[in-house]
Amino acid sequence: MTRLLGRGARSAWPRDRHDGGVGQRALVVATTLLALLLLARTAGAHPVPFSYLDLRLESGAIEGTLVAHIFDVAHDLNIEKPEQLLDAAFAAQQEVAFATLIAGRLQVTADGRVLTPSWSTPEPLPDRQSVRMRFRLPVDHMPGAVAVSARLFPYDPAHQTFLNLYEGSELTQAILNDRNPRFEYFAGTRQGVMAVVGRFTSEGLRHILAGPDHLLFLVGLLLLGGSLRQFVLMATAFTLANGVTLAMAAFGYVGTPPRIIEPALALTLVYVGADNLLVRGGRDMRIWMAVAFGCMHGLGYANLLKGMGLQARAVTWSLLPFGMGIEAGQLVVVVVGAAAFAALRTRSELASRRLVFAGSVLVAATGTVLFIQRVFFPGGM
Repeated sequence: MTRLLGRGARSAWPRDRHDGGVGQRALVVATTLLALLLLARTAGAHPVPFSYLDLRLESGAIEGTLVAHIFDVAHDLNIEKPEQLLDAAFAAQQEVAFATLIAGRLQVTADGRVLTPSWSTPEPLPDRQSVRMRFRLPVDHMPGAVAVSARLFPYDPAHQTFLNLYEGSELTQAILNDRNPRFEYFAGTRQGVMAVVGRFTSEGLRHILAGPDHLLFLVGLLLLGGSLRQFVLMATAFTLANGVTLAMAAFGYVGTPPRIIEPALALTLVYVGADNLLVRGGRDMRIWMAVAFGCMHGLGYANLLKGMGLQARAVTWSLLPFGMGIEAGQLVVVVVGAAAFAALRTRSELASRRLVFAGSVLVAATGTVLFIQRVFFPGGM
């Protein structure tokens, strides 16, 4: 070999004192690769935490299909070997148990009425390591609004349900999980439009009467007194201003994240309360405050609508009814509040001044507390 290579040449496979080290390193590399391969195979065999729910709206019924992984079904039905569910005969024996299990975890309502499904026999899907259940939800007519609530396998907090909802050739999709277990769909029919109008008119009214921001803002504007005409103008200016920004935000022209807009809304209360305390018979700027802060409140409403996960047409239909509900709620507050404050003022001038002072301090203090909470304790105190 030395003659073939020539004098001074080296063999391509040298043998020196480092041969043992090279062999050990090769063994370590080979062992690592083997371990990674085994882990990859194990990870590949581990089921993904997904279920698939299809709903098809028809005139006399809602046809549904649910596909769930055998691992999840076996876990919650206490079946020791999930692979048994891939046997058609064994899967058929689980029909009642599976339907009972899902009954408390999947709810479909049509126009507010809870529907009761009739289930078919489970069908094994070996290529997907899953079982499929078909079901039928009878309805008297094509529903205007369909709501789906699903927490199918709560033992796994990462589990997600992919929802496909068909109306004719139109497909709407949503993902349901622990944080967002509910989705509401409004059909593209006259019934759907009416469902949106009814839902969001009441939603706007409820938002005024239940939310502290808007209600206290209105109270702050009423404290300094004035005519009923002035109060109605302020409320209407507020509604029109927040309607403009609400529409712009809903269609994506402007946008402000909740972590910014929510503390800003609290600051509007601080401003109104402080302005009431500092005003000294100057020019009345409340209508302009209503316009300016109405724009800001509109961004807050837009975040509320976005959080509902509505389809695009439902957002469009919801804007006017939502504004109508807000205006109706404001007028109720204005009429009741103005009448109550006016009655108190007629008793004495001192009572009137005390009302303005105490009410303004309350509005400003509440705004300060809400601001601190939303900035430093956004998850709740």
